[in-house]
Amino acid sequence: MHSLPMTDAELIGWLRLSCAPGVPPAALRKLLQTFGLPEAVLAQSFAALASATDTRTAQAVLAAPGPAFAEQASAALAWREEAGNWVLTLCDPAYPPMLLTMPDPPPLLYIKGQLDSLHRKAVAVVGSRSATPQGTEDAARFARAFSEAGLTVVSGLALGIDGAAHRGALTGLGGTVAVIGTGIDIVYPPSHRTLAAQIAEQGAIVSEWPLGTPARPSNFPQRNRLIAGLSSGVLVVEAAMRSGSLITARLANEMGRDVFALPGSIHAPLSKGCHRMLKQGAMLVETAEEVLEQLGVATAPRPGPAVVEAKATATRSSRSRDDRANGRSGAGESAEGMPSEPSPQRTPSLDNTASPLTPDAQRLLDALGHAPATLEILAQRTEMEEAALQRALLYLELAGRVTALPGGRFTRASRD
Repeated sequence: MHSLPMTDAELIGWLRLSCAPGVPPAALRKLLQTFGLPEAVLAQSFAALASATDTRTAQAVLAAPGPAFAEQASAALAWREEAGNWVLTLCDPAYPPMLLTMPDPPPLLYIKGQLDSLHRKAVAVVGSRSATPQGTEDAARFARAFSEAGLTVVSGLALGIDGAAHRGALTGLGGTVAVIGTGIDIVYPPSHRTLAAQIAEQGAIVSEWPLGTPARPSNFPQRNRLIAGLSSGVLVVEAAMRSGSLITARLANEMGRDVFALPGSIHAPLSKGCHRMLKQGAMLVETAEEVLEQLGVATAPRPGPAVVEAKATATRSSRSRDDRANGRSGAGESAEGMPSEPSPQRTPSLDNTASPLTPDAQRLLDALGHAPATLEILAQRTEMEEAALQRALLYLELAGRVTALPGGRFTRASRD
């Protein structure tokens, strides 16, 4: 897919309209449909503009650019000359076709990376920034399966589920697209600079914000609508009741996209948002194949064990580096269901559950979450030496906080 060449004057016209305060994307699209290119829009009278939209929009279009506009325009012109950088307008044939089905597509998109990534069928994988170990594993696993089936995986480059989804997708064929809530020249969070570089090389980073725009809370709901718009379906892995992921899911539903959610334990806070979505009609899924089938995508052949283990090792190492860069242990609660097997009798407690745990025991309990896990999984999540892991596990069993299950698995005791 190739972008049409655009003169500096044409780009400045687009920048002036897209940066004008008080001109929402839907109104700008109406003006472009009525009068043509930005130069023609800017040449109209107040009466003509007001007749096509309203008086407030007409005033905003004809207002003189702010004092920072010249610098913004100069920066954009210089930025697009760099290799791999693109500025696409609504009139460009390379503009992502899925966004054109939205009622308010951005008039300008800043893109770094491969334009083809924005023209393949895509699925969004989103969720909590404070993801559990199980959640990040699920996000990476689902994203990897989607990418291996040829889908582009769309997410928001945030910590937690987003980052795990991007990493999982980078190991497949479809690649990944990161939609960000800052200027394209800013990586947020800064700890994802390496990940952002990998995405730009194998996929694309997309922003509708002018260069230099910092991370503001108000930007991210608007970013979420683009994540939904680019995708044929949205999968929410983990979400609290007030998660931004629920905004993405709601917008996707309003646009007629499929919405999927992973179920979890009724005890896990990050399952509550997913459960709310399921009550409202989202499709409950337990495997990536269910999503692919709903989207009409053939399942890719599964890789051999050696490939799976190599990819899993790379994912764990990358996640561990980002967690350390953010001062996070990576430990958290899992959001999968409780075990189906009958729970065996709990070992009599030698300690009250309200008593403080040792640091190693607390670390292990956090990593265990609410889903059964084997000793090998716990070792990967905690990065504890085997002897320390065994001591902490025994301590938690004797304290009545952990119960052993058949098959060498462990789970939280029911009162936790």
